[in-house]
Amino acid sequence: MKVKYLYILLLSLLALQMHAQRPNYGKMSSMLRQIAHEQRVNQQRSHKVRSAQSQEVCAFIRIKEDGEQLLRDNHCKILAQYGDIYIASIPLNRLGMLSLDHRVSRIEANRSNSIHTDILANNINALPVYSGYQLPQAYTGKDVVVGVMDIGFDLTHPNFYDASATNYRIKCMWDHITTDTLESDFYVGRDYVGKDELLALGHSFDGIDQTHGTHTLGIAAGSGYNTPYRGLAYESDICLVANACSEDLPLIDSVNIYKYTYATDALGFKYIFDYADSVGKPCVISFSEGSPQDFYGYDILYYALLDSLMGPGHILVASAGNDGDNVAYFHKEPGRELAGNFLYSIHDHASGTIKTDRDIDIRTVVYQAAGNDTIVIPTQRIIELPDSEYVDTFYVNNLRYIIDVYGYPSCYEENEMCYDYYISVMGKLGSPDRVSLELIGKEADVHFYKTSGYLLARPEINPALCDGEKLCTIHSPSSAPNVICVGATGYRTEITNYLGQQKTNANGTNGARSSYSSVGPTFDGRIKPDVVAPGTNVISSYSSYYLEKHPDASDIQWDVAHFDFNGRTYAWNTNTGTSMSTPAVSGAIALWLQANPRLTPQDIMEVFKRTCQRVDDTLDYPNIYYGYGQIDVYKGLLDVLNLSGIEGISMNQPKKVKILPKDNGKVQISFDEAPTTPCWVHVYQTTGAKVRSEKLPSHQDTVFLDIQDLPQGVYVIQVNGQTQDTTGSTLVRR
Repeated sequence: MKVKYLYILLLSLLALQMHAQRPNYGKMSSMLRQIAHEQRVNQQRSHKVRSAQSQEVCAFIRIKEDGEQLLRDNHCKILAQYGDIYIASIPLNRLGMLSLDHRVSRIEANRSNSIHTDILANNINALPVYSGYQLPQAYTGKDVVVGVMDIGFDLTHPNFYDASATNYRIKCMWDHITTDTLESDFYVGRDYVGKDELLALGHSFDGIDQTHGTHTLGIAAGSGYNTPYRGLAYESDICLVANACSEDLPLIDSVNIYKYTYATDALGFKYIFDYADSVGKPCVISFSEGSPQDFYGYDILYYALLDSLMGPGHILVASAGNDGDNVAYFHKEPGRELAGNFLYSIHDHASGTIKTDRDIDIRTVVYQAAGNDTIVIPTQRIIELPDSEYVDTFYVNNLRYIIDVYGYPSCYEENEMCYDYYISVMGKLGSPDRVSLELIGKEADVHFYKTSGYLLARPEINPALCDGEKLCTIHSPSSAPNVICVGATGYRTEITNYLGQQKTNANGTNGARSSYSSVGPTFDGRIKPDVVAPGTNVISSYSSYYLEKHPDASDIQWDVAHFDFNGRTYAWNTNTGTSMSTPAVSGAIALWLQANPRLTPQDIMEVFKRTCQRVDDTLDYPNIYYGYGQIDVYKGLLDVLNLSGIEGISMNQPKKVKILPKDNGKVQISFDEAPTTPCWVHVYQTTGAKVRSEKLPSHQDTVFLDIQDLPQGVYVIQVNGQTQDTTGSTLVRR
């Protein structure tokens, strides 16, 4: 009998121990929750435990005290630290133990960044983003570092030399996914430094099948190589990070898959800023990637760490996303019985997040000819279940449907609950049977945010379910308060490709917002984007390696030119998306940093507030479509230099007059059409003092202004012509 009782006691103690070791899922983001859950379920399977011991996840972790010692005790590698937030590589089998330690308040990791490219099946063509926005000649990005974190870099493209293709401008690149890691001290991949090493490498590890980074880098900092397709900061230094996106997953060994997260991206940003600091130069980073926002607060540590990285001379610019054409949100106001919409997907599933201030019923209806199948899930029931997760399986026409709903408190409002809703089917969701989602509760204030699939109104089936709106589509990390979030506008609608074929894409004219450009507000109600710039039909560099391997790819049809350089064939190609507008803003900010290397993200926002162009006069600014408006490089530069208050100068550059400084101390002033009456030109010092005024002769399209007797420095050249297009100012350096 004693032996029996001892056996029962041992079983009870074992059960208590196993229960005590249950991870604290509330401290983890969903990706880590899933990993920890799998570890717990499989802890008795020794082969899986051994596999887990060889795997690590790159994560943010906030530790109240003794952080370094705690991480070392759990065999974690400390990769970076900012206050009480660490970036650490954590063995998967240590996640649960760390979550149970009272000193750990949060562990966070996410992935599935995707590049923000065109919204159409094919890429499209137009004038470059800087066409019509001639930059002041004195500011070219010199002595500023432009950083780009992206995928698919062609390091040999002449666009990344100077305009004469003699001086190479890429200084270094950290490739996250390269397998060339022998003797590398980097957490993932390795870096390559200097012209010889970079050119010998040729391209990033994914550069044969990807070319996105080659295009975005060209917009931000390309020299143009004696073409019109010059980037904005064309004399800047360049520092790159080739990171991992969803497009790169086939190239990554499954053992290392959890090393590529937001935290790894943060290390990439740090790498670029650290390089700029090492050479004593200000830096702006362009990041044309992102993932959906959430209500868990998965980005809390990410945003806090980004705030630590940014500051004077450290600016991060990110794309808003390309989901503006998608119905992604609906709202049920208090006093209304229900709201809803139909779900559809080209895949087998759709998902979204429900936010509500009180209990509701979540109703899913599958419509079919023989009658409708209805599943009603009370949210109160979800909260009562283990881990607050409800899973249901049912069959319609021999097709299996699975509904999975997970409940948790909103990270933004204490009195609100959120429910992640996921529905899948064996086939294409919403076809042929229609599927609706309805949120029911008369007194509740309910919001739905789509995360995958599509929301569609089908009034012919149920006219009461037509509540979708094109709102709340901003991606992270551009949703972070101090990251510059960029949307896209359009100008040109058609061009001719290198084969002589006309290509058309009408998505915004005269600076109007392109419909695909994601809009706010953010999930916590803030206005984003912050600024917009041309992103539709933008020409920039394309990878020669991609062209070589994919000569028949559909996007090659949008090349505007092919040319040879050092024995390889290169391209100028067109792309569309907030991926293109983001490096345009980054390059413009590089010019401003050249003028004031201590600018902060807050300073940049104030420049936007004072100088952006407001295309739509019917809107108040800032707003969820344009932010403060379209960036005005020249007005912004005047503002940064404190010149905007000088009486007598224009805040615009003349559209039909080119003002170019020459090496002989003269300034060439060229009119598109010779004026029929005399014009005046005035020269101002940056102090506001007028130092010269001359009357220009009529009937001459080109004249020269001699300023070689003036002291060296920056001057404002103001031309007062016959028309508004021949009146304006620009900056030159003597």
